[in-house]
Amino acid sequence: MPSPFPGMDPYLEHPKRWPAFQHQLLACLYQVLLPGLVDRYRARVGTRTYTSEMALFTSVVKEEHTEEYVEVRNRTDGRLVTLVEVVSPANKTTAAGRAAYLERRRDALAQRAGAVEIDLVMQGKPTLSFARDGLPEYDYAVTVTRGAAPDRYEIYTTTLAKRLPKFKVPLAADDRDALLDLQAAFTRTFDLGNFTAQMDYKDAPPPDVPLTDAHRAWIDDHLKGQKLR
Repeated sequence: MPSPFPGMDPYLEHPKRWPAFQHQLLACLYQVLLPGLVDRYRARVGTRTYTSEMALFTSVVKEEHTEEYVEVRNRTDGRLVTLVEVVSPANKTTAAGRAAYLERRRDALAQRAGAVEIDLVMQGKPTLSFARDGLPEYDYAVTVTRGAAPDRYEIYTTTLAKRLPKFKVPLAADDRDALLDLQAAFTRTFDLGNFTAQMDYKDAPPPDVPLTDAHRAWIDDHLKGQKLR
């Protein structure tokens, strides 16, 4: 069964579900991206690991994180062309997660590579700092940065009530961008991960997700319309 939501499913932000979802989404993005690449490129899935710390009463709880990302590289010399990242809750809520994420991004931009950030996490502080004047209200965003203009952002936004966007993945300057349909990748992810079997939509969304009263009212009405409440 597909997700009952038109786009992102906020129930996936549960800490027990997110790691499997992020892993499956990266795998699907890799599979969706491959057919759009010409022979001069190759794609690979890379990983990083780090440890975050959280104070709990009189002790400190340490948590190991492993996160994946997709790299598009030049087939002949191995040069990094584009980095594709899916932001995790830890990247937006922990110092270690933010530092690890931003370090990889800075390294990519220092190589004059493009960078794509897919942010499907409502909790925490945004990883990128840029003026949001003129942008519509949004819950989720894809931000594209081109290697030739690392201080400029192409921003694709959406809300909880709408489908996820299509966006352009930058390649070399003399090649056309690859078009990636995030909603198609998400739908495939949800199906392959069998996330429907893990959800109980009669419960409230995870408490860490900062939903407004309007969000909660829309979710309640929407799930009732799907006969899931």
